[in-house]
This record gives sequence, structure tokens and C-alpha cells, in this order.
Amino acid sequence: MEMRWLEEPKKRHRILKAAGLLVLALVCIGGMELLVCRFAAPELYEKVTAPVSALTQRVLDGGARLTQALSAEHDEPAGEEEAPVDQKVSEPDDGEVPPAEAPTVTEFSVRQGREVLTGGVVDLVYFNQGEEPWADAPYGPDEIRGYGCGPTSMAMLISSLKEEELDPAQAAQAAYADGHCAPGSGSYLSIVEGMADRYGLRAESCPDLTAEELCQQLASGNLFVALMGKGHFTDGGHFIVLRGATLEGKVLVADPNSRERSLAGWDPQLILDELSHSRSNGAPLWRFSALGEP
Repeated sequence: MEMRWLEEPKKRHRILKAAGLLVLALVCIGGMELLVCRFAAPELYEKVTAPVSALTQRVLDGGARLTQALSAEHDEPAGEEEAPVDQKVSEPDDGEVPPAEAPTVTEFSVRQGREVLTGGVVDLVYFNQGEEPWADAPYGPDEIRGYGCGPTSMAMLISSLKEEELDPAQAAQAAYADGHCAPGSGSYLSIVEGMADRYGLRAESCPDLTAEELCQQLASGNLFVALMGKGHFTDGGHFIVLRGATLEGKVLVADPNSRERSLAGWDPQLILDELSHSRSNGAPLWRFSALGEP
């Protein structure tokens, strides 16, 4: 009895081993038969393998759909506003300003009771966000003097291209009502196209101009709103208006936070190099025709 008990596991092991070898042989023979069948009888091969192929494709398609669904959960919705660029008034680290252009090129002047900057494609109505009577006016929970470069720039542009005058306080109220105010940061970048549409203007994004093209565009009757990044105009983000070009190829600007910078002629490549890196809502450069819409 004892010998029989010891031999039973060995016998079972031999049986399992034999069964395993048989299964392996069948798989190999089946595989060889399928391989032969593929070339000798293609129709039979397709009939035998079609269910497996279909199942494999369903698994792959399901995996692809799952991957796309998971990926979509992490993508930003199309057209979503970027986080607002901080436009709190700040003096730039590089405060060097080019010499003022001669009064025959550009100067502050009063025309029909409005202060304008001369020398551009139009006499641009000028407003400074830090000057009364609007400096202390509200822009949402903030004040125009600290965060209002966006509405002040749009007020200059709209007042210059439309018959109505829009001062910074009025522009700030309109921008806030339309949802363009970013409390504690300034304005969402939607302010340019949003306010242009509100007042019947068309803003066209121009993200890839060369320095030569910028000067040509300015000389041929276009104005630009530019969102500047860190550099000569700001230590953060700052809206300004590009209003013309000199015969020497310098760019004239209207800076809502600096009269001194508004009288200087600027290297067009410096302007382009210091544009903000933001790219939502047409940023960082929008073109407006001063000669009327085509």
C-alpha cells in the first residue's frame, strides 16, 4: 500500500506531462496547418480566422475609443480664456526710453477740445490711466490707475476711429459689464475683440508680422493694439496702441501709462520682441484700419 501511495503522484505527473505535450503538439500542428491553409486554401483560412480577427479588431477599436475619451478629459475646451495676464501698473526693469521725437514728428496737442498725439495715421485721442478725472474710477473692484490699461487703450482707439468719444471710465464700465474685467489682474484678452465688436470696429489678429511689415502696415493706414510683455514698457503685461511710423522706420506708440514713452520713436523689432507670449483671443497684436473697413 505504501509503495502504491508513493507511485500515485509520479503517475499523475506523467499523465499531466503527457497531456501538456499533447496540447502543445496540437497547437503547433494547428499553427502549421493554418499556415499551410493560408496559402493552399485562402478561402478556408479566412473562414477559420475571421471570428478571431473580428474580435481582435473590436478590442483594438475599444482601446482607441477609451484612450481618446481619457485624453479628452484632460484637454482644455476649445476657445477657453487663458488665465489673465497680470496688468497691474509696474515700472519696467529696463526703464530706458529713446529720445523724444521732434515736435514736427509728434507732440501732444489739443484739437477740438480733445488732447491728441499727432504724427500717426490719425491724430490719436490720448488718455492716461493715472490721470484724473478717471484715475480713481472703478474697474470692477479695482481702480483704473492700477489696472486699466486695457479699457484706456480701447478708449483711445475707439475715440479716434469713431465719431463718439469714450473716456477710460466709460470704457471700464462697458468692459466690466461685458465680462472683460479680470479682478486683481486687469483685463481678459477678450477685451480687444469684444469692445471692438461692441463699438462697430473689426479687430484682426496679426501674430506673425516682421518688423518691416509692421512699419508698412502702420504707414498704410492701420492702427494696432499690442499686449506687451516684460521689457521697456512693463514688468508684467501692458496694453498700448501702435499709432504710426516715422520716415526713419521707427514706431510711434500711445502708452496709457506714460507720456514720455508716447513721444518716443521705437525700434519695430524691439516692439515685436517684447510682445506678450499669450495667444488667446488674437493676442498679442490686433490690427484696426484707420481708413475705414474694406
